[in-house]
Amino acid sequence: MPELVAESSATKRAPEAMPAMSFLDHLEELRRRIVYSIIAIAVGFFACWGYAEKIVGWMQKPIMEALQRNGMPQTLVYLNPTDPFNLYLKVAMLAGLFAACPVVLYQVWMFISPGLYRHEKRYVTPFMFSTVGLFLAGGAFGYKIVYPAALEFLIGYGKQFQPMITIHEYTDLFLTVILGLGVVFELPILVFFLALMGVVSAGWMWRNVRYSVLVIFIIAAIITPTSDILNMCIFAAPMVALYLLSIGLAYLVHPKQRKARAERKAR
Repeated sequence: MPELVAESSATKRAPEAMPAMSFLDHLEELRRRIVYSIIAIAVGFFACWGYAEKIVGWMQKPIMEALQRNGMPQTLVYLNPTDPFNLYLKVAMLAGLFAACPVVLYQVWMFISPGLYRHEKRYVTPFMFSTVGLFLAGGAFGYKIVYPAALEFLIGYGKQFQPMITIHEYTDLFLTVILGLGVVFELPILVFFLALMGVVSAGWMWRNVRYSVLVIFIIAAIITPTSDILNMCIFAAPMVALYLLSIGLAYLVHPKQRKARAERKAR
């Protein structure tokens, strides 16, 4: 009987083993998740097609306000008869992607969850909310603060000329800024995956913080539509804050720390 008790106690203290999957199993799981994601995006596209015109009006609001403040005609033009239709098509597709974002992110989580300990799989809800929340926060930051400031600078700088802005050029600029900032705000999620796989660690990120800040300012200079330092700093400031936040996140999810916590939990 003492031997059985000792064996049971030793079994409880044994660290939790990771589930094993073959390479073909990983490929099959990846294929399944991609198919589900494509179906969700297609459903989102057809659901948003009827609202494409309203979404385009919402996209044009910043440029219209900037033109009005500078006393210019509040009109965008197009050069090709297919441009309006292509614009609505692109907008409906992007809106559908946004609408399907929770489903797509859930598929991402389901793909990586086999590599997590059992007690870590309950973090699916925080993962979903943080990923969607960060992306929306980045888009909102660009739409409310960065983009209006950039348009005010650009249009005010060239107010002695008559603007002839095409819907194609404006849409590309809008998506570059808004989606660019939305993706940039996903930096903690990227670090989450890299640290989870052991590619980066909190110590490595802290030791290279100076080079990372330099890269951040280079990215900000590429994304920002203007050439002034103020707008570049507006882009870079939240990116630096997110990088510092990511250092703490990398420490929490690095394999060494996860293994140590699993061993402590098994005792």
